[in-house]
Amino acid sequence: MQYFSTNHQSPEVDFKQATINGQAPDKGLYFPERIPIVSKELIENISQYSNEEIAYQVMKPYVGDTIPEDELRRIVGETIQFDIPLVKVTDRIYSLELYHGPTLAFKDVGARFMSRCLGYFVKQSESNLGKNKKVTVLVATSGDTGGAVANGFYEVEGVEVVILYPSGKVSSVQEKQLTTLGKNIHALEIDGTFDDCQQMVKQAFTDEQLKQNLFLTSANSINVARWLPQQLYYFLAYKLWADKNNPPVIAVPSGNFGNICAGILAFQSGLPVQHFIAACNANDVVPNYMQTQDYVPKNAVATISNAMDVGNPSNFIRILEIFQHQFTNLAAVFSSCSISEELTKSTLASVYKNHHYLLDPHGAVGFSALDQYLQSHPDQKGIVLETAHPVKFYDAVEPVIGQSVPIPTAIQHQLTLEKNSIKMEAKSESLKSFLLQLSGT
Repeated sequence: MQYFSTNHQSPEVDFKQATINGQAPDKGLYFPERIPIVSKELIENISQYSNEEIAYQVMKPYVGDTIPEDELRRIVGETIQFDIPLVKVTDRIYSLELYHGPTLAFKDVGARFMSRCLGYFVKQSESNLGKNKKVTVLVATSGDTGGAVANGFYEVEGVEVVILYPSGKVSSVQEKQLTTLGKNIHALEIDGTFDDCQQMVKQAFTDEQLKQNLFLTSANSINVARWLPQQLYYFLAYKLWADKNNPPVIAVPSGNFGNICAGILAFQSGLPVQHFIAACNANDVVPNYMQTQDYVPKNAVATISNAMDVGNPSNFIRILEIFQHQFTNLAAVFSSCSISEELTKSTLASVYKNHHYLLDPHGAVGFSALDQYLQSHPDQKGIVLETAHPVKFYDAVEPVIGQSVPIPTAIQHQLTLEKNSIKMEAKSESLKSFLLQLSGT
């Protein structure tokens, strides 16, 4: 499998090189030259396959021969070695709980897969990196990416991780998860928005001096090794879906659009899905595009569903690429809506009161969008992706439900640790200076 740049100005590369590069030299995103079709036998008999076998068969075509079979089986096994249950909330809505991994967020899947792939590639390529270059993973986060990447790469030999996050715009639990590990994990607290952080990261990848002194790669969902494995839980959800004759509508809380893009890729590969809903908060660039066909980035607006506070989602270009930029084809299977802060809170409260199910703010956005869609499609049922444990946003959830959110044992100790971050202006030169210092230049 080869990967081309969405800007079409860079050479095609294999999975290994796309993973190591992160972003294409022409600032585009890597995209597979073809979308492999999953075997009909797997889809029709999916309940008879182990989760590990499903994951291996889905990822093998994308990885190609860059990772041996036994190593890839180990990687996918470790990637999904936690529960991903499908929980009934109402007669027509089910929640796919993606928060049972080590950092209580859906991004654990992509981060674990990528960290293990990159760790393998680094070991295989150490002689080619150069004595004075460090492998530096550079990532911008609006919340959960930071913790998932930090956990996935913690103490991975030969890799330094630099995480940029917007000061005051991530939850207190999220901040603890990305600022308390230390060692090879470096947290930069940026005086700005997520879009500022993302722009700083993109600028770093195009800086010639940094290229000469560091071996930079990205762990955002722009990286194919972070993006592609997110397909896996869509296949695992279908394995658990009872009515195979009536595929689900799937609502995805959407910020940078990597998650829903992976779901659409799974659909194009042969996974039965009725319809996709990109559920957005007040950051409504894509909902507006679906109404006007005019893509206009905006400054991000802060909300309680902060991981979705993105004003220029990077991965939407990949969704357009899947449909070859044909709007009619996109609109046939994809819609998007904006859910207000008030509706997010009222949905969170009502679902907890009436159905005894506690959503996080992002899940509440997805639930509301799905509920609205199903009201006009009475013969269908759906799945909302519950992307993070409610405790990660307890400061937003508790005032809505009027009681405390229990803290899972897995993170109790981490919450007692002291935050360790470096405050920085939202300037590319400030990041460049830090990275050169980190490299010893």
